Amino acid sequence: MFVAYVLIPWIGVTAIGYLLGQLYALDADRRSAWLLGLGIGSCAAFVLLRFANGYGDPAPWSPQQSALWTLMSFLDTTKYPPSLLFLLMTLGPALLLLRVFDGGVPAAVHPALIIGKVPLFFYVLHFFLLHALAVAVSGLCFGAIDEVFRSPDLAHFPFSAPAGWDVGLPAIYLLWLLVVLALFPLCRWYAGVKRRRSDWWLGYL
Repeated sequence: MFVAYVLIPWIGVTAIGYLLGQLYALDADRRSAWLLGLGIGSCAAFVLLRFANGYGDPAPWSPQQSALWTLMSFLDTTKYPPSLLFLLMTLGPALLLLRVFDGGVPAAVHPALIIGKVPLFFYVLHFFLLHALAVAVSGLCFGAIDEVFRSPDLAHFPFSAPAGWDVGLPAIYLLWLLVVLALFPLCRWYAGVKRRRSDWWLGYL
């Protein structure tokens, strides 16, 4: 049995988030130093461990036909379940971004803060919206929707895509943007609910 979305590693990441919150009880200079040190340390640990190619991820990297593809192989770490190297290469830059934006964020990225205040709410909703879009596209383009409700194995999760389903990367980015824009009003509404109310369960969604 292979469990793709294991719970325990993500509980560890959540626990790190709670510990990280303690840094914000420190003064700005000490917090900045901690964020810089932890961020650089995580990035450096990723590079060293990945270069050694013996620990931290079940999939080793290998030289490819070009420098770009070699770099992609180097960065191709395992997310499900998350490996140590995947966590180092994602949490390290995130810590450095926290330091960069510690004094405030540019107005241009303020909308992202709305989604950041309700991440699980957005995460749950986007699954339902994506599946509804998949049903609609399958029905319109292929005349059937039965395959969209089947996932016989992990390779076909969360549904079995019909032949000819694949689209190019530009279309994927466009769909991603449309989903984010479609869910933004709901996220803004729910962020307002959380701001106005103090029910304990709101902190978990």
